[in-house]
Amino acid sequence: MITEIVILNIRKGKSIAFEKSFEDAKNIIASMKGYIEHELLKCIEEENKYLLIVRWEKIEDHTEGFRKSEEYKEWKKLLHHYYEPFPLVEHYKQINEC
Repeated sequence: MITEIVILNIRKGKSIAFEKSFEDAKNIIASMKGYIEHELLKCIEEENKYLLIVRWEKIEDHTEGFRKSEEYKEWKKLLHHYYEPFPLVEHYKQINEC
């Protein structure tokens, strides 16, 4: 399993609109091959900051499957105009069990 971590800084005054758009966008990502689950967390200290965590079976499910899909074009259309600056996307793997 791979965990995708993204810090999303949203344009000032656009948080409510972003959250509404994400309600539609989450169905897109959830339909993709290799998708396991996701969480969208809102920062308490910074009003326009969110943390997106997505778990994938393999990194290629995200980088090749999702990002090169027609569905990703819709995801971009729904969400990318809210970001300032554009976020860095990182992938992590578990190295030990708890």
